[in-house]
Amino acid sequence: METAAVLPALMVVLAAALWVIQVVGVRLECVDAARTAARASARGEDLDQVRAVAQAATRPNAQIAITRDPDHTRVEITIEVRPAWGPTFPAIQVSATATTDTEP
Repeated sequence: METAAVLPALMVVLAAALWVIQVVGVRLECVDAARTAARASARGEDLDQVRAVAQAATRPNAQIAITRDPDHTRVEITIEVRPAWGPTFPAIQVSATATTDTEP
């Protein structure tokens, strides 16, 4: 088998692997940001401060949803990830959720 015939397939596999690594990294970032925001909520900070903490811990294009009821506070962070080498490809939505008890 010639290298010239295998090289394009190898490049596609490499690009896909790099995209998967990027998605996993963003997923971990979402988990960390959601947990950080949930901890801020558990300390009794108001929702604007919790949102600011979450925004500071993640990317500017992150969608942050915070819901608070008398018992629990839930922080959900969602980010759309596109490969850097193919901005026309469909985005993958990555999200993470963290829940804490609401402080009285």
